[in-house]
Amino acid sequence: MPAQLLSTSEGQTLVLTLSNPGLRNAMEPSMGAACIEALNVAERSPDVRSVVITGAVGMFCSGGNLQRLQANRQQPPEVQAQSIEGLHQWIETIRTYPKPIIAAVEGAAAGAAFSLALACDMVVAARDAVFLMAYSNVALSPDGGASWSLARTLPRPLATELLMCGDKITAERLHALGLVNRLSNPGDALGTALQLADRLNQRAPNALASIKELLSDAAHQTLSQHLNSERDHFVKNLHHPNAGEGIAAFLEKRAPRYE
Repeated sequence: MPAQLLSTSEGQTLVLTLSNPGLRNAMEPSMGAACIEALNVAERSPDVRSVVITGAVGMFCSGGNLQRLQANRQQPPEVQAQSIEGLHQWIETIRTYPKPIIAAVEGAAAGAAFSLALACDMVVAARDAVFLMAYSNVALSPDGGASWSLARTLPRPLATELLMCGDKITAERLHALGLVNRLSNPGDALGTALQLADRLNQRAPNALASIKELLSDAAHQTLSQHLNSERDHFVKNLHHPNAGEGIAAFLEKRAPRYE
């Protein structure tokens, strides 16, 4: 079977599954394009409130297809540059997507797959899952925002070690470092991610979208600029119908019903 992105629904959660049998779900350009299209459709659907990205048959993703990369060495550099632009469009779509996206990792997340997981809002991983920035193992430098993400989430010496040495790091250690939100028993990463997604689905979508935007903007704003952004988001959300429902439900000691 060819590489493909499988799409299913679990309640209000869209589940996108990387599938590339025989190549440990290695990434292909078609997967990224399909994911971007699926996210664009889901963004317009009120029936979808969260997204989970996972891999087929107990393996998240082995990263880039080395056979394709080797073949691209015989092509003009623009060919590989265009391929990476497609990956980067995929990463940016995830980072700027207004609804929560959770990575559910079993097995290994290597190279660009690690980058993909880091681009998601939250990560759920099986206790025996491993992550590795495999680029330097084959004389390559990172893509997919790996160096950007790690530089902002880990001490520089550790980020340098992961990128330069290319060693495996366990899900449990990443959990201790704050890069993995939830650990699950092996085989249950998707189930645990869906439980987390269901919690998010019960919250006001407009408030979650504001939180995601504020977190993304914080890195390049001054405190004064960010306080202004928080003010504007707060006022906008206060005057959204969901705030009326949320406050009323809290005062009436009942569960809110957000639109």
